[in-house]
Amino acid sequence: MAEPPVEVARKPAAKAAKPAAKAKAAVRPAWAELTAEQQKTLAPLKADWESLERERRLKWVGIAKRYPTMKAEEQERVQRRMQRWASLSPEQRRQARETYKQIVKVPPEKRRDLRQQWAEYQALPQHEREDLPTEPRRKK
Repeated sequence: MAEPPVEVARKPAAKAAKPAAKAKAAVRPAWAELTAEQQKTLAPLKADWESLERERRLKWVGIAKRYPTMKAEEQERVQRRMQRWASLSPEQRRQARETYKQIVKVPPEKRRDLRQQWAEYQALPQHEREDLPTEPRRKK
């Protein structure tokens, strides 16, 4: 005996896609909603803007609002860092965020030591940096 056909309720494809479209549209501010000055300041992030989460967008907008009051050298630093950030892959950004979260937990005196070690590393010629081991030393 053959079983009778079973009716399967199907939602139209257009309706199924709407919630995702609404969720994407809900992420604000959109690039077009930024002022011309904010767009100019945040230009390095334009290509990635639509993929940023709301809290990340708001963080960058906050920086753009403070930008006009920053000293010239601070503005240059912000632009350099923003350009570097924009050049990172999503995985590199995730790793940078994780590293930041770990560093924030380190006591201030240890952070000073880490900054000093980083400055010493940065001062090394490129060929000496390349000769250093890639794995961190393990404490015994």
